[in-house]
Amino acid sequence: MDQYKRLIKVIGEDNLTKLMNARVLLVGIGGVGGSSLEMLARSGILNITVIDYDKFEITNLNRQILSLYENIGENKVDVARKRVLSINNKCNIKTYNSLVDESFLNNLEADFDYIIDACDDMNAKVLLVKYAIKNNIKIISSCGTGNKINPEALSITNIWKTYNDPLAKKFRYLLRKEGISYKLPVVSSSEVPILKTKDIIGSVSIVPNTAGIFLASYVINDILKEK
Repeated sequence: MDQYKRLIKVIGEDNLTKLMNARVLLVGIGGVGGSSLEMLARSGILNITVIDYDKFEITNLNRQILSLYENIGENKVDVARKRVLSINNKCNIKTYNSLVDESFLNNLEADFDYIIDACDDMNAKVLLVKYAIKNNIKIISSCGTGNKINPEALSITNIWKTYNDPLAKKFRYLLRKEGISYKLPVVSSSEVPILKTKDIIGSVSIVPNTAGIFLASYVINDILKEK
């Protein structure tokens, strides 16, 4: 327990036990999800399931905490597993190198207390909301962090209150199309995007990583609030 000495000082042993027993599904471990994973692992959450189908490439180095020269070309989930176990070798981490689609979710056991949606696949984001509602799992989603440079504009709100966020706008549209009015908690930035391009989206490390910390903070603090 020595590695949690400073944490216990703040939250107490009973709350640490709550964190250790929580079961979290994290979808997407890029710029946003990588930082979420780091915070979960360092906060005592031992049961983490990670889904991502991507490999690291050189353009990830400017913002993704798990990305290093030596792991370019490796599956993100394999790097995530090594990272988490190097922080806490008692962590029960499951990984899936897979896309999230209807077939995948139909075969995924709904054994989670929380879902952190840190992916940028719009179809997957909607499917995860439906999956969470169906299985009574708490969920929080990330919205757009690209083309923005001010982390102070980030906040935790709900999807229907977001603005200046093109990804959130599309997300709202797709949820309405599915007849979903659920007040989905999201991390969103109110900053007006600097660039409005349709090709490569620009990104600065300070925004996605802060968003990832916000996502993990939501889950951690919600667990600590439970009686």
